Formats: sequence, structure tokens, C-alpha cells
Amino acid sequence: MDFSILTNNLDLYLEGFKVTIIASIIALISSFLLGTIIAVFRISPFKPLNWLGTAYVEFVRNIPVLIIAFFFFFGMSSVGVDFDGMTAGTIALSIYTSAFITEAIRAGILAVPKGQMEAARSSGLTYNQAMLSIILPQAIKMVIPPLGNQFINLVKNSSILGVIAGMDLMYQGDIISSRTFVIFDTYIIVALFYLVLTIPLSLGVGYLERRMARSN
Repeated sequence: MDFSILTNNLDLYLEGFKVTIIASIIALISSFLLGTIIAVFRISPFKPLNWLGTAYVEFVRNIPVLIIAFFFFFGMSSVGVDFDGMTAGTIALSIYTSAFITEAIRAGILAVPKGQMEAARSSGLTYNQAMLSIILPQAIKMVIPPLGNQFINLVKNSSILGVIAGMDLMYQGDIISSRTFVIFDTYIIVALFYLVLTIPLSLGVGYLERRMARSN
């Protein structure tokens, strides 16, 4: 293992690491918000919203995230809308991950006893008010561990930015390997940077799972 690859190119690695973190955080927040909205659609008594939510999940979950990234990076330019690599990749990550978050939150909503909604409605709350203030907080708490696993997957999937010049870790790794012709060591170091992000997340998810198991 030649660690001079790291020391000689530390600025590039750190730049890619920073971009990966920023893209992951933005995608994490936006996918959570979008996934929550679509989850509410999925269990909505209003059939068109239910159908829309179902169609969204089934479509997005069954296509590769790279195709979504290509659509925003290459496809949108054909209609005069240009996204840089980081923006296109972050949007793709948000959309792709939101479909899986939708199903996790929907499962949490369905696990909340129906009496909770009935009690909220009988107390004068509208459906939307009851969902926002009573049902969703309980549902999200119950599905924190699977949500954490989706966030870990999001960080790993952020490597797609490297394919569309997103300036992330993978992109910087490609630049370093093309300059130095040292392939194995370059990408081992890239993998170590990803581990710096994913291992703490994994440990945190494991801690939450144990804590919730004790509280049940």
C-alpha cells in the first residue's frame, strides 16, 4: 500500500470528500421530506393521490439510480435545462432514495393503531392535522432503524456523481488514478474515505435498534 498517493493528493481527496458529504446531506434531507409526502399519498383515502404515490414508488424503485442521474445530467439539457454533475447527481439520489423511504414510513404509518386517527378526528382535528401531529411522529419513530439503513445506502450510492463529473470522491479518485497510473491504492484510499462516513452511521443505526428494542 503506497500512502504517498494519499499524501501527494490529499487536497483532491479532501475536496471529493467534502462534495460527497454535502451531496449526501442535501439528498438525505430532500429524500426524507419527499418520501414522507409520498408515504402520506400512499395511504391517502383520496384515490388519485394513492395511485400517484404507488406509481411513483413502483417506477422509481425499479430503475437504476444511474439512469435517473443521466436523465437530469444529459436528458434535461436537450430541453434547455442544464444541471452540473453535483446537482444532477444529488437530485437523482434524492428521488431514488425517497422511494425506499416512502415504503419504510408507510409501514410505520400502518403500524400505528387505527384508533389513534379515530381519536384525533373525534377531537376535532382534520385528516391532515391528525396525520401531521399525531400519526407521522409515531410512525417515523418506529422506522428510524430502516431509515438509517437507507441513509447509509444513500452515502454509498453517492458514488454515481463520479460518472457525471460530480466532483465527489469517486471523480477525484478517477483523476488521481489517471495522473499517477496507480489504480489499486488510489481506490483503496477512496474506499477508506467512504468507510469514515458509513461506519459511524452503521454504528449509530445499531445503537438505535438496540435502544428501541429495550424500550419495547
